[in-house]
Amino acid sequence: EWSFDDVNPPVHALAAWRVYKMEKKRKGKGDRLFLERVFQKLLLNFTSWVNRKDASGKNIFQGGVLGLDNISVFNRNENFGGGHLDQSDATSWMAMYCLNMLTISLELARENPSYEDIASKFFEHFLYIADAINHRGEKSIPLWDEEDGFFYDNLHFPDGTHIPLRVRSMVGLIPLFAVETVEAEDFEFFADFRKRYEWFLKNRFDLCEKIASMKVPGPSGCRILAVVHPERLRRILLRLLDEKEFLGPYGIRSISKIHEEAPFVLHLEGREHRVGYEPGESQSYLFGGNSNWRGPVWFPLNYLIIESLQKFHFYLGDNFKVECPVGSGRLLSLWEVTLELSKRLIRIFHKGPQGLRPFFGAGDFPSGDPHWKDYFLFYEYFHGDTGAGLGASHQTGWTGLVAKLIQQYCSYADGKPVPRDRASKSEKR
Repeated sequence: EWSFDDVNPPVHALAAWRVYKMEKKRKGKGDRLFLERVFQKLLLNFTSWVNRKDASGKNIFQGGVLGLDNISVFNRNENFGGGHLDQSDATSWMAMYCLNMLTISLELARENPSYEDIASKFFEHFLYIADAINHRGEKSIPLWDEEDGFFYDNLHFPDGTHIPLRVRSMVGLIPLFAVETVEAEDFEFFADFRKRYEWFLKNRFDLCEKIASMKVPGPSGCRILAVVHPERLRRILLRLLDEKEFLGPYGIRSISKIHEEAPFVLHLEGREHRVGYEPGESQSYLFGGNSNWRGPVWFPLNYLIIESLQKFHFYLGDNFKVECPVGSGRLLSLWEVTLELSKRLIRIFHKGPQGLRPFFGAGDFPSGDPHWKDYFLFYEYFHGDTGAGLGASHQTGWTGLVAKLIQQYCSYADGKPVPRDRASKSEKR
C-alpha cells in the first residue's frame, strides 16, 4: 500500500456516472458541468492507462495487484525473468472503462453533438480490447481458455514462451463487468454514432463476430456490448453457480473451492509458488497477511457481479435460463440468479436458527449479548464458508451495499414481477 505508483481498478468513470445519475433523479436534471469537467480528467487517466499499462501495445493490460492483494500465485507487481503478466482483470477493467466513457459521451452528446465522435472512439477501443482478451492477445495467445471455459492471467517471457496461471479466481470473473446495453431510441437519436456502429458491423466483422450479439436486438429492443458472449457466459456460470466452486452459502467466493483439494502450484526461478482455497484469514504473509482474496466473500465484486448479470438479463430476457445451483436441476433466469446471490449475501446479517447472525462468527460476544447482538459491524470481507466477518470491522463504504441489496430483494422476490426496462432496475430500486 506504500507503492504509490501502483494502480487500483479504474472505476472513477463508473463512480462519476453514478453521482450524476443520482443527482439527475433527485433534481430532475443532472449536473452536466460536473460530468463534463470530470470527463476531461478521465480522458487523461484513460490515456495514462493505455500508454503505461499495455506492455505489448495489443490491448492486453497489466496493472499488478489491482486491489486484490494475494489472489495470485505470486505478487503480480514482481518481474519474473524479464517477463510480464497479461492480466484478465486489468484488461477487463479497461474494457469496462471504455463502456463507462461511451455512456458518459452519449449523455454529453445530447446537448453537444461533438461528443458523438468521442463515443465512437470508445466504442472502437472497446472492440479491440474485447477481441484481444477473447481471441488474440500477446503472441496470438488469448486470456480465454477454451478447454476450461474460463479467463486466466498469462505470464509471458522475452523468448516467447508463456505460462497460463490456471487459478480459478475472481480475476476470471471480472470480464463479466464489461457489459452495457444501448437503448433502441439512442440509435435513432445519435445518427452519427449509429452510422459508425453499423460501419464496424459491416466492415470489421472479425472484431464483432464473437464478442456479443451486437446485430440482433434483445426482447426490449436494446443492443448489448459485452466482453463475454452469451455462449461463454453460460460456461463461466457453470463455475460461478457451482457450490463446489465459487457459489458459497454467503455469496461468491474470491477463489474456487476446488483449490482446497487441488492447490495451484508454480515452480519458477527455483521457487515454489502455491495458492489454495483459504476461506478465512490469510495463511500467507504476502502483502502483510492482513487481507485475503483466496476464498472469502467480498461485497464490492459480488455487487458488481449482480449488476452485470442484471444487464445481461435486460438484453437476453427471461428465456435465457441457467441451472442454479449447478446440479440442482433448478433453472433460473439471470434476474432470478441475482436474487439468489443477493439472498446469500443478505444472509450474512440475518439471524440464524439460534438467533445469531453469521457475521459475528462463532464467539459468544457480542452475538449473544443483549446489549450488542443487534448492532451490526460492516466487516471488510467474510469467511467463504461460515460468513464470519474478517478484516477491518467498519468497512461500511462497500459492505454497506447490503442495504441496497435488501431493498432490491424485497422489491422483486417471492414472485413479484421482474423489471422490464433498465430504468426500473438501475434507477427506481
